[in-house]
Amino acid sequence: MAYYVILSNLTDEGRRTIKQRPERILEVNKEIEAMGVKVLKQYALLGMYDIVNIVEAPNNETVMKMSVEIGSRGSVQMTTLPAVPVEEFIKNVK
Repeated sequence: MAYYVILSNLTDEGRRTIKQRPERILEVNKEIEAMGVKVLKQYALLGMYDIVNIVEAPNNETVMKMSVEIGSRGSVQMTTLPAVPVEEFIKNVK
């Protein structure tokens, strides 16, 4: 399994939805998990991004499909970064 950091910004539509129904965030997490992407950690942020997710998925293709599906709804814009655990990074650079 691979790890990814997803930095998200809500659109105006997304902010309206979250204001009216903040639990929608958890509903979307379930939808993401049904697409094969497991949400490991999630934080609301102050600053440049609104939400950060640490996720696990079998491959880039699974994350791409999830990103297109969720992004096509118009409520969020995402930046996805592949992440490598430091221990694995050290092992691979030796």
